[in-house]
Amino acid sequence: MIQRLAEEQRLSGAVVHGGLVWLAGQVADDPGLDAEGQTADILRQVDESLRHAGTDKRRLLSVTVLLADIADAPAMNRAWDRWLDPAAKPARMTVQAPLVGPAWRVETTGVVALPGSEARRG
Repeated sequence: MIQRLAEEQRLSGAVVHGGLVWLAGQVADDPGLDAEGQTADILRQVDESLRHAGTDKRRLLSVTVLLADIADAPAMNRAWDRWLDPAAKPARMTVQAPLVGPAWRVETTGVVALPGSEARRG
């Protein structure tokens, strides 16, 4: 079964399938914030999406962070470090890329496991 959450005109905010949650790109609700503020806002949205899907950030498997300017990496990392559960760090990639909205500084996406989706060992 495929479950689509927070559907919009062109995309779903998240798709649940095969024990995983696939997050759409998340951008700040307030693009007027600096990179640290945008990141904090995005991570708040991620928490909300994951709650809606029945999981949380401790089950993050992979995160991709896109920065409009790689010089914003220290600011993004300050917000990330405050939010991250140090006992459950996901694989992460951070790259510089042009974002669709010129005021957006940060966009993230990720893959998260649902509870009970761990592979069992025999």
